[in-house]
Amino acid sequence: MLKKLIISFLVGLIVIGGAIMTEAKSWDKTFEKSELVDVKKVHFKNRFGIELAGDLYLPKNKSKEKLPAIAVSGPFGAVKEQVSGRYAQAMAERGFIALAFDPSYTGESKGNPRDVASPDINTEDFSAAVDYLSNLDEADPDKIGIIGICGFAGFGLNAAAIDTRIKGTVTVTMYDMTRVSAKGYFDSMDENQRYELKEQLNKQRTEDFKSGTYKKSPGLPDKLTGDEPQFVKDYVGYYKTKRGFHPRSIGSNGGWNATSALSLINMPILAYSSEIRNAVLMIHGEKAHSRYFSEDAFKKLKGKNKELYIVEGANHVDLYDNLEKIPFDKIEKFFKDNLK
Repeated sequence: MLKKLIISFLVGLIVIGGAIMTEAKSWDKTFEKSELVDVKKVHFKNRFGIELAGDLYLPKNKSKEKLPAIAVSGPFGAVKEQVSGRYAQAMAERGFIALAFDPSYTGESKGNPRDVASPDINTEDFSAAVDYLSNLDEADPDKIGIIGICGFAGFGLNAAAIDTRIKGTVTVTMYDMTRVSAKGYFDSMDENQRYELKEQLNKQRTEDFKSGTYKKSPGLPDKLTGDEPQFVKDYVGYYKTKRGFHPRSIGSNGGWNATSALSLINMPILAYSSEIRNAVLMIHGEKAHSRYFSEDAFKKLKGKNKELYIVEGANHVDLYDNLEKIPFDKIEKFFKDNLK
């Protein structure tokens, strides 16, 4: 069961509102730069005092009016130079301000030890991005939405349950990292197996304290044997190839701290998702192994402003970068209809 759990982890200078903004001098993304947007490096702190790093995408020919803004993060183990940046750039091309950010302890964001996941802090990271956008001169603080991808779709949905400033939430190819950590894929882990896992992880805590270091999960294999589940092959096809490799990405290089699992096991993130009153659009691939996360989470949502949209023929990773399958037109319409 520990192996199943580990697989789930694979997956000039201007000061504005207390945050620092710098021109992005070089293109370090896994996707081509659009000539329709400007990109700036920004830094801001979350409620825990951790400094987050982001790329702010701005339409080049923006009007003088304040624009709707969107914060974007994910997938789990990715950095802003990968999927979230691709989504942010696409939304900026469509007239939105978009902020792709690295979660705490990952990428260019601060926080030690590195490569740690937390249901509380990673939910807070979205609200910190909303703090930043709410104080950005070009953005309308009453028209802010978020996009969460893969594991950060779950954290984003959780943020929408607590942060009423989020007027529209899009989740893409969602994982509930707390559910998969506690129960394994397809809820295959029972209470006894979970107890054995907790014993292993707490033993590792003792060893980590003794050594003064943090053991890492193995992460994705560099080479496939052919016996792996198809979704692992799909992850390797993205993170370990030119298609999506990035040197700062946990998915591309190594794994999360093994003991990160402890808080994810014990703190389910979607307990109050039924109380989200603002609009939600949940997008998932028809053939994705993770589809059940979105379907089950959607059942808890209430109100007529919620939609589950299944992309025909798409697997989990297709919605990372397959421009023929990512429904950007639908996402654009969702935000234009709800950020007003």
